[in-house]
Amino acid sequence: MVSRVDITPAAADMVHMLTARHGPLMFHQSGGCCDGSAPMCYPQGEFHLGGQDVLLGEIAGAPFYMSAFQYEYWQHTHLTIDLVPGRGSSFSVEAPEGVRFITRSRLFSDAELATLAKDSPTTAQQGNIP
Repeated sequence: MVSRVDITPAAADMVHMLTARHGPLMFHQSGGCCDGSAPMCYPQGEFHLGGQDVLLGEIAGAPFYMSAFQYEYWQHTHLTIDLVPGRGSSFSVEAPEGVRFITRSRLFSDAELATLAKDSPTTAQQGNIP
């Protein structure tokens, strides 16, 4: 099975700690406004999904979404969510911890792309998180 998004152990540990503190979480890869193209982590229900948001997968128990517009650029790319020291967005729940989530990427291989062609990501219904 080929995933579109994975998470490093350090980032997964942070997600588990934040989940214990805030309850279920979700990620949304921002589209480049204030924080460039940063993965943002929110308590589920505090970020309203639109009909054009695409569910790429689940990491550390949290669904990971991206806008369909941005997905057009990233569809040939595997994403790995990592954790680094430093201050990220004040909107993302890890910000007070002195760390931030970042996206590392690589292109899919031809074999991975062939496998993924069989399964296209699903779009979210506004406010509906699987």
